[in-house]
Amino acid sequence: MAKRALESAVQRRRFTVDEYHRMGEAGVFGPEDRVELLDGEVIEMSPIGSEHAGCVNALSSIFSERLRRRTIVAVQNPFLLSNYSEPEPDLCLLRPRADFYRRSHPQPGDVLLVVEVASSSLGYDRGRKRPAYASAGVPELWIVDLAGEAVLVHRRPSGRTYRLSARYRRGANVAPQAFPDCRIAVADILG
Repeated sequence: MAKRALESAVQRRRFTVDEYHRMGEAGVFGPEDRVELLDGEVIEMSPIGSEHAGCVNALSSIFSERLRRRTIVAVQNPFLLSNYSEPEPDLCLLRPRADFYRRSHPQPGDVLLVVEVASSSLGYDRGRKRPAYASAGVPELWIVDLAGEAVLVHRRPSGRTYRLSARYRRGANVAPQAFPDCRIAVADILG
């Protein structure tokens, strides 16, 4: 009985994006800390291994080369998902803006594609980030599953899910729905 009373008395405190920024300014997080805010919780992210970094570098190079001036390729930069979430996805394709988002972080309406590369974070990317992106209306999410050697493509957000999901493996090509002419071999993404 006492355990149940204690459990009901414990409540989580959700942080807003503004509070999260103030924590950073106050030095709560050091420059070496890899954290992001999701659903009001400060999440500690895994260190980036070489396979993960190489995949992000390859995608950044491919998108930058093929979509020159048609989009802004943002690598591991934050975007304002909601008042309680400011994730830092591995890569985003953003609508072009003259100030390159210097005045404010992008918001969901600015995002054409989010790419998360998962070496050890597949459960988190699918279980926590995918519903958050869908809820905010992010039109397309790719999760690169390095261990499973696949690119998981999610489109058409509806509530906390995506209505269309597909898995692409080596031998297949994939293109962002915003740029169907930008076909990329899955093998080039996976390395």
